[in-house]
Amino acid sequence: MSVKVSVVIPVYNPGEYIEDCIASLLRQSLPDDEYEAIFVDDGSTDATPARLDEIAATYPHMHVIHQESSGWSGKPRNVGTAAAKGEFVMYVDNDDWLGDEALERMYNYGVENDADVVIGKMAGKGRPVPVELFRVNRPRADVSSAPLMDSLTPHKMFRKEFLESKGISFREGRRRLEDHVFVVETYLRASNIAVLSDYLCYYHIKREDASNAGFQRFDPVGYYKNLREALDIVEKYTEPGTLRDSMFRRWLRNEMVERLRGKRLLALPEDYRQELYTEIRGVVTERFGPGVARGMQPTQQIVAALVVADRLADIEELARWEAGIKPTGFLESLKWDAGRLGAGFTAEYQTDGEPMTFRTEGEEDLLNLPLAQDTLDAVVGLGASPLATVDKAKVDLVVRERTTAAEFFQPVEFTRERIPSDDGTTFRLVLRAEATIDPESAANGAPLGDGIWDVLIRISSCGWTKETRLGSARAENMETGRRGALSGEPVRLVLPYWTEPHGNLSLDVDLATSRFDRDLKSLTPKDTVLADGRIELPVPLAMNGTVGTESARLRFKPLSGGSTAETVATLTAGPTAAVLSAHLPDGLGAGRFWGIEIGLPSARRGKPRWAKLPVVIAVAADATMSTTTVAAAAAAAKKPTAPAPKRSLVRRVTGRIKRTLFK
Repeated sequence: MSVKVSVVIPVYNPGEYIEDCIASLLRQSLPDDEYEAIFVDDGSTDATPARLDEIAATYPHMHVIHQESSGWSGKPRNVGTAAAKGEFVMYVDNDDWLGDEALERMYNYGVENDADVVIGKMAGKGRPVPVELFRVNRPRADVSSAPLMDSLTPHKMFRKEFLESKGISFREGRRRLEDHVFVVETYLRASNIAVLSDYLCYYHIKREDASNAGFQRFDPVGYYKNLREALDIVEKYTEPGTLRDSMFRRWLRNEMVERLRGKRLLALPEDYRQELYTEIRGVVTERFGPGVARGMQPTQQIVAALVVADRLADIEELARWEAGIKPTGFLESLKWDAGRLGAGFTAEYQTDGEPMTFRTEGEEDLLNLPLAQDTLDAVVGLGASPLATVDKAKVDLVVRERTTAAEFFQPVEFTRERIPSDDGTTFRLVLRAEATIDPESAANGAPLGDGIWDVLIRISSCGWTKETRLGSARAENMETGRRGALSGEPVRLVLPYWTEPHGNLSLDVDLATSRFDRDLKSLTPKDTVLADGRIELPVPLAMNGTVGTESARLRFKPLSGGSTAETVATLTAGPTAAVLSAHLPDGLGAGRFWGIEIGLPSARRGKPRWAKLPVVIAVAADATMSTTTVAAAAAAAKKPTAPAPKRSLVRRVTGRIKRTLFK
């Protein structure tokens, strides 16, 4: 059978980090004879070459090529591409890994949509990845219709015949941004680009020691020389105008303006800061017309204009002010409704711990910038705008899996509220939002996977896009919403909870934590009813107002040891919580204490996950039953037996005489 996908992995001294990459390649859902992995060892000096030889000897579809060190990733990728037998080539870094079905899904999506380039959804573990690009599937995309320029790393699938026919390859040698040059050319020359967003394909990982090449401080002169090569590609394949300006805008925003803002700039030593600024200003003044900056947000336009005006001191002053800006979000309501979790919250920006304010002059809303009037006049004269675009502010709610960093947008409806100051000279902007999290469709239409999902909000306003965890004001009306709910088929528990110690909202899917066990500790013997051979007790679960039952199990364990007994239980909707009821099993022996455990279904385990209840059944000698606490039962079980009564003195003496006479 022909090879569908060739995965090319440039390798240089990855150490243990390559093991996750190898494991993910071996887990692929594509049959082994339909894909291959080509590791190109670029002169590694650690134990990696021997490890790769071992893998290649064990698995026929795993290959290794050894070569002298070339200094960067371009040549290894080209060598791997030349050796590839696949219809598509997929580039993976040696410290990243793939989703188990990534190659199969991306290949099928590419064939289905006749794409030359296939971009799979990415998750960043300690690294930024595109967000807006993966909001929805995009079967037919190009640079004018989709935010493709947000994704310029090479971790994509390319049709090999397309690369060969167009003569597209990576620039070689020790250089930066060779992936930008390569990817931008494919974007501009591809017949179609397909973006797959409903499956997490690529995990982009920051090493714990931050030794990834992209995290090393770069030489500004060489870096911006290489960046100009990417600009050259755009100029070669586009005409002057809106499209070219929009593509250039990506580099102006990400590689220049954002490096000169807030904490990112202030963290740099002064000499390096000056060197970086000098090189940035060179590119801005040489290559970018006014239309490039004009499409950015106001705060970004101002930084760009300060660069043109050669005002580094003002850029630093603005950075100090921006360093104090942070997003805030407060959870105000939480409730389950028909299997969906609704969250009401407010969001706004703060500056140095106080709500951010804006001012109004005439009909215009303006930013309260810490810049002198002559500086503002200068940037306005260069076409920058100090307007506060509060009417375009928005907020998103995102759920992010804690282990993999996979994240998905959730439906949100929001309103913008202006709150004027007492003197009417300024106002705050508060976003009031209602979001819905459906566990069965929250992952871009698919169910949330098992694990811990943190809930975040992302505020976009006036050129700032920042995110924060969603905290809670702890209103009483949230305790019902914080209960877990059984969801999906097969059924699993989805449990909202507050993190410790910060009190933020997270979701435990399929009993990934012991939070449900903690919730059960509030039960008391008074909550439990024993009657007519049945047991009934409330369980802190939301039944979503549904009529009907969900299955569970009860297990009874004698505190003194011995065989357990199980029975099927049902959960039905009650007035304030779910009601669990079950027939008591036969064999609960008299004179014993029986601990109780509830078993909730777990799709991940394939069997119930058991949790102890703080209630014990006491079975008396006459078989009557009552409930008590675990502590009381344990104390009763340890009570010593009363000693036998001593015989009277007469009986003791008589006994001795009889033993003496008849011995």
